[in-house]
Order: sequence, then structure tokens, then C-alpha cells
Amino acid sequence: MPSVSAHRAVTERPAHRPRKRFGQHFLTDTATVSRIVRQVHPAGGLALVEIGPGLGALTLPLLRACKTLHALELDRDLVPRLARAAADIGDLTVHQGDALAFDFTALSQSLETPLRLVGNLPYNISTPLLFHVCEHKAVVESMHFMLQKEVVDRMAAAPGSKAYGRLSVMLRYHCGVVPRFDVPPTAFDPPPRVDSAVVSLVPHATPPFDVGSLDVFHTVVSTAFNARRKTLRNALSGLLDDEHIAAAGVDPRSRAERITPDGYAALSRQLGALQRAQRG
Repeated sequence: MPSVSAHRAVTERPAHRPRKRFGQHFLTDTATVSRIVRQVHPAGGLALVEIGPGLGALTLPLLRACKTLHALELDRDLVPRLARAAADIGDLTVHQGDALAFDFTALSQSLETPLRLVGNLPYNISTPLLFHVCEHKAVVESMHFMLQKEVVDRMAAAPGSKAYGRLSVMLRYHCGVVPRFDVPPTAFDPPPRVDSAVVSLVPHATPPFDVGSLDVFHTVVSTAFNARRKTLRNALSGLLDDEHIAAAGVDPRSRAERITPDGYAALSRQLGALQRAQRG
């Protein structure tokens, strides 16, 4: 008969070492987990999807509340751990792969219901992941994410502030953005070198402003903020002249951080009209 220590060696798996290449910082603070779960409002019948479940700190409380949960995990070593941990709690389906390539629309269609997304997102891919999820916003009911606080500040920033930028403007087109609460580094293992924050996003049923073409809108916003120290007259000189900028109701002498999302929408419509005229 094995000793207690030998029995533990047989039955317990070695601790998982966080991997830098995956941007892993595992949430360990139970009070923070409880606050996030309350914010998500999990319940039976919801199509709840967790991005980046990690070791399951948030996964298991969510699963206890809603009994059915889908999770997206890149680290294949964590998939069997999650399955074992959830075995007696509820129905957990883990999709192993890159969330940046995941087809949320296909999952929603297969489940025949909109999705509610939640997750402690890897900070090294948070911005492209937000834009990827927005591409599937037609099937997303709401999103509740933990992100680097600096990113959340940029998401919610108002025109004229230092944090206001491309992310602020583009997200306004897709979603309503509501910061919830800050989370210190001590809530994670290993602790990140930055503060974190939880934010909620609700996709707009109808965009709040008309941009004409979303591709053109992206071009205008990106070009303006890539040269944010310059006036729009100079920053957008390859796209629009002073006359067209003014026709959009925007002062050509203004800088990128002073223009409202509505202003960028008007600039986008001007550029779209000019491109159509040039094509004849």
C-alpha cells in the first residue's frame, strides 16, 4: 500500500508553469472572480463562451452557475486539466485553438442562440482580439473582459484626452463601452507589471453613426492617428484636401485627438464620395 506522499505523487499533476509566449497571467483572487461572475450574470439557457480559461479560476464558478459553458484555450496542455476539473460540475466544451482565428458566428449558428463572451484576455493580443470579436458582433449579445487598464482607458477615452485614439473611435462604432472596476497585479499569478481592469461591451444593434464604408473609415482613423502630432491638413494630405475636410464639418487645423467619432464618420463619407467620383 503506497504511503500518503507516494499516493499524492501518483494522483496529482505537476503545477502548470505560466508561459510567456501565451501571455499567461492566471487570475487567483477569489474576490475578483466573484465580482466578474456577478457582472456576467450567468444563468441556464445562455450561450456563454469564455476566452482564455487558463487554470479555470473563472471557468468553474461560471459553470456552476450556468451548467453549460464553451471555452477557447490555446495552450493544449491545459485542455485535459480543465476537462477533469469540470467533470462533476457541468457540461464544459473546450475548443483548443487560437481565439484570433475562432469563428464565433459558426458557434452561435450551431447553438442557435447569441453568445455572451467573457474572459481574462491575454494582454499581448488584446487589441486584435477585440477587433476580431467585433467582426462577429451580429451574434454577440455582450462581452465582459479583463484587460490591461491602459487598454480599457483607451477604449473608453473621450476626444481631447491623451488616451483617445484609434481604438477609442473604432470601438464606438461597434459597441457601447462601460469600464467596471480595476484589478491590481496581486490578483494574478504571476503578477503582471501593469494594473488591469474589467470592461463590458454591448454591440450596437444599429451603428450610432454612418461611416459609409467601414474599410474607408478604418483608413481615415488609422491615418489620422498614425500622425497624431500633425494637423489633419498634413496627416490626411494623401487622402483629403482642406476643402473636403472642411466639407465634413472638421477644422483642417485640428489634430486627431480632437475629432469626435461623428467627425471621423463625416470624413469617411467625404473620402468615400471622392473615391467613387474618381472611379467615374
